[in-house]
Amino acid sequence: MPLLPREPAIFPDNLLEQAAESTDSSRRWWVLHTRPRAEKALARRLFSHCLPFYLALFERKSRTNGRLLRSYLPLFPGYIFLHGDDHGRSQAVQTNLVARVLPVQDQPRLHAGLQRVQRLLLSGWPVLPAERLQPGTPVAIVSGPLAGLEGKVLRSGTRCRFFVEVQFLQRGVSVELDGSMVQPMTEARPAKIAGGAG
Repeated sequence: MPLLPREPAIFPDNLLEQAAESTDSSRRWWVLHTRPRAEKALARRLFSHCLPFYLALFERKSRTNGRLLRSYLPLFPGYIFLHGDDHGRSQAVQTNLVARVLPVQDQPRLHAGLQRVQRLLLSGWPVLPAERLQPGTPVAIVSGPLAGLEGKVLRSGTRCRFFVEVQFLQRGVSVELDGSMVQPMTEARPAKIAGGAG
């Protein structure tokens, strides 16, 4: 049972595909650094103004008095990704929920990172935020529903934690996989997917 209903996390639903195909050079990614604990409030405001945004949320389960509770928390606390022009950026700032706007120099790299994060979230596997990226071997998943996805891994016995990073923030998300599902990039020959590199 959710403590709170799930907030809008992406608008429109096909934003990551739409942004990749856009030929409008005035529209680009902006990273909105929010005021403390204002990510969901800002997402609601952007949604109400029909401004395209991405707020990666993960599900956290807890048990209280024998009841299983679910809540949805930001994977990147303090950040929302806005895709728009200067007018859209200005509208976001006018909400008074944005502490600062971070310009993105490498638009394709950020976009690819967000696509990989979204693919992990849609997989249904438990995903956790990773505050600071650990050095690890570049790998590709070679089997299962995430085959072709590239990232870094830290091993722990037969299980490993697979990291997908958003380099712009120096943060990422991780999911636990069986070690046999990943191979080092030099050995792996995964199917090429959108957002698989970067």
